[in-house]
Amino acid sequence: MPRRLITELPAQTQVDQTFLATHKQLRPNRNGQLYLQVELADKSGMITGRLWNASDDDFAAFDDGDYVRVEGHTQLYSGSLQVIISAIERADPRTIDESEFQVLSRNDLVRLEAELAAILGSVGSAPLKALADEILADEGLMEAFTRSPAGVKHHHAYAGGLLDHVVNLMRLADRIAPLYPLLDRDLLVVGVLVHDIGKTRELESMQGFSYTDEGQLLGHVLLGLEIVEAKIRAIEARTGRPFPPEAAVRIKHMIASHHGQYEFGAPKLPMTLEAVALHHLDLLDAKMAGTIQLLHNEATAEDGWTQYQQSQGRKFFRGRG
Repeated sequence: MPRRLITELPAQTQVDQTFLATHKQLRPNRNGQLYLQVELADKSGMITGRLWNASDDDFAAFDDGDYVRVEGHTQLYSGSLQVIISAIERADPRTIDESEFQVLSRNDLVRLEAELAAILGSVGSAPLKALADEILADEGLMEAFTRSPAGVKHHHAYAGGLLDHVVNLMRLADRIAPLYPLLDRDLLVVGVLVHDIGKTRELESMQGFSYTDEGQLLGHVLLGLEIVEAKIRAIEARTGRPFPPEAAVRIKHMIASHHGQYEFGAPKLPMTLEAVALHHLDLLDAKMAGTIQLLHNEATAEDGWTQYQQSQGRKFFRGRG
């Protein structure tokens, strides 16, 4: 059976292929019988798998972050596609083609890291440059930044996705800043750097992608504010000078407001030009990246249309040419 990407799987089809396993759980159903739930991933996205009548041995047969061979079939449930698993076992890593699971190569990540450093190196504001440098100098933070996704499912949901997302937002910021003379380009660029930095602690990126305890309890907005506050205090301790209060609160406001609306998880609405710009650029890049990935993954669709996308309430037209 030829391998298909997760986004290419139709309903009611047999599955016998390898996935990356993450966020496994052993749960009781309403009758008290146990079932195994696991998130299955490849470079196109994730799908939930369920093994009914599971045991402790089934749960212990593999770990989060393992490649697993799955046999079963797809099924629509409450409008979402899932895999009903009949057999699951740890796959031999030597048989894995990791290109099927990696959107970005190591060379891609090195190139993106260099571009990130170059753009931040052009920041002219001394306090903002100090903040950027403090973050770049934190090897542990930057290692997490480089391997983290920007999300678990919806956009840039792959190793290095956070870095990819942030660099592209910086490119967008550099293109729009000259169009709006009142916009502070340096503030916008550093705001881009830190807006999702809390995801380095919100998401577990060493063994697949799932939410950490502090990620679920606090979320990346609050965690990002903590990280930036700690970096500002470190700068003050090293230099012996206070960090400009207005610059600090403007940066923090961009973190707090980048989701744009209360119902989307923003503690505050954007109330500065830079915060408004960041919100709309962030939304643009997330929507475009998710849709481009979808169109790329379903490039073989014969009628020019993608499958119906439950999360977006529509199909997408690729064209027939």
